[in-house]
Amino acid sequence: MKKPTVADIKPTVVHLTQGKKYFFCTCGKSSNQPFCDGKHKGSEFSPQAFTADADGDAYLCQCKQSGALPFCDGKHKQLNCDQIGKEVLLKPDADA
Repeated sequence: MKKPTVADIKPTVVHLTQGKKYFFCTCGKSSNQPFCDGKHKGSEFSPQAFTADADGDAYLCQCKQSGALPFCDGKHKQLNCDQIGKEVLLKPDADA
């Protein structure tokens, strides 16, 4: 199973524009976090496209472990700062 690189252990707040299409980084290696810059090329990762439903701020996942990607679901609370920049794959929730 593929292990994404933890970009950070807290979400980032970004302002989204209604109707605009975004490409979320799923590999964790992008220099343009939380958005894709193509560093996934040659790996089994690909960006996750999404379109903003409304104008406003959103908390986007940077740990790459959320069950609600691209949005944060709090899974980063299971990580520590020593895991930033490392490949990690948390076990899925038992009730998921």
